[in-house]
Amino acid sequence: MSPTQQKRLTAVLALLIAGAALAYLAMSNVEENLVYYWTPTDLLAKASTVKDATIRLGGMVKVDSKEWNAETLSLKFIMSESPVGDGPSITVVSTGAPPQMFREGIGCIVEGKYDGKLFHADRLMVKHSNEYRPPKEGEDAHDMYKTMDEDEMPADHPQRKRRDTESPAPMPSTEPKEERL
Repeated sequence: MSPTQQKRLTAVLALLIAGAALAYLAMSNVEENLVYYWTPTDLLAKASTVKDATIRLGGMVKVDSKEWNAETLSLKFIMSESPVGDGPSITVVSTGAPPQMFREGIGCIVEGKYDGKLFHADRLMVKHSNEYRPPKEGEDAHDMYKTMDEDEMPADHPQRKRRDTESPAPMPSTEPKEERL
């Protein structure tokens, strides 16, 4: 075998060993790092097999199921596959302030663990449209984003202060601006 062939063989073997080591590292702990995305039906069907697994549960917040305590920052609601609660549903508990757009009847995703009775959410994400719509004539821009009743807001909540003490902030102009080059 010539020195050139020997160098090529060494390079190929080194690449194969490096590739095998990388594949082993990538696959060795994949199972414990996976986060499954399930619906309430999926979760209830496999409830006995998901102990200690982190799960993303997607569904709709059932209307008239939200219990929010602004003082303790505890949130409890029922997640179902429809806003009226048809079909399987799961009770979700979470601590911390919910996203500003959270409300009943909206689609959301929670990430956490299921103990067989309650889903303990570490993260709560709200599904929403990414479309921008300027306010209609005569509509207050702040009312477009209102998601919580004022009596549910903590007294020191920034939006409550703005509504209680300030006039609404002016909306930016939607007319095109002249650009200078």
